[in-house]
Amino acid sequence: MAENSKEAKLRRKIARCAEKLGMNLFGVADAERWKQYGETEQAFFPPVIWPWCRTVIVMGVQIFLPMIETTPSAVYSELYNTTNRLLDESAYRIANLLNGLGFRAFFFPRDGYGDISALVEKPEAAFSQVLAGRYAGLGTIGFNHTLLTPEYGPRVRLVSVISDVNIEPDEVMKKDLCLRCGVCGKSCPMGAFSAGEAGSRAAADMDKRKCALYHQRLKNEFRYPCGVCVKVCPVGKDRKIYGRSSVTEEGIAHCRSFGSKI
Repeated sequence: MAENSKEAKLRRKIARCAEKLGMNLFGVADAERWKQYGETEQAFFPPVIWPWCRTVIVMGVQIFLPMIETTPSAVYSELYNTTNRLLDESAYRIANLLNGLGFRAFFFPRDGYGDISALVEKPEAAFSQVLAGRYAGLGTIGFNHTLLTPEYGPRVRLVSVISDVNIEPDEVMKKDLCLRCGVCGKSCPMGAFSAGEAGSRAAADMDKRKCALYHQRLKNEFRYPCGVCVKVCPVGKDRKIYGRSSVTEEGIAHCRSFGSKI
């Protein structure tokens, strides 16, 4: 697509708006990538739900490492709520911008479920922001099923805008960012992750219900969510800023101790 084409100028306009709204990450996915990669059921493909959908715009904000290091805590809980508000409000404004330009657009909230209790019964969200982020070229999926980004590892929150706007998509990232170090699995308070075949680059087998049950407990204690597997991941330039280049065995044992009452 030519740099000065109408589509290119529109993309830059949307990206600049997202940056002004405080978004750290911005990417664009072709809606056909859900079908191309086939990593979720067809019922969850955006064009199947919204036949007019052509593009999914994905935005993200960072999770500050010093705050998630306190998890589970009220500090991280407040950060989680703050980023949720920022993401939803920013996505609303982007969708509103596109509507004003004559395009169909709306935002899909950062969480695709009504309450954590719903995930206990059926551990599946209505829309995967992780897959959207991957298809928008923001990162790759790690061992712990989260989106890993070069800038922040998995310490990001995401939101998506569904639209019929025609703008150039980003390339899907080819280099796998996950180190397969297993620290996320070892640190999980619930032991929810288990390795698949030896040497496999696939994500770990995950007991999603066990994870949801732990989150339900934390919510009742007003220190939801968990985020331990996100906190300990060594991927991300943000770790270097705070001098957190490694995770000790003592730290792993400390993380796992939180789940001992379940």
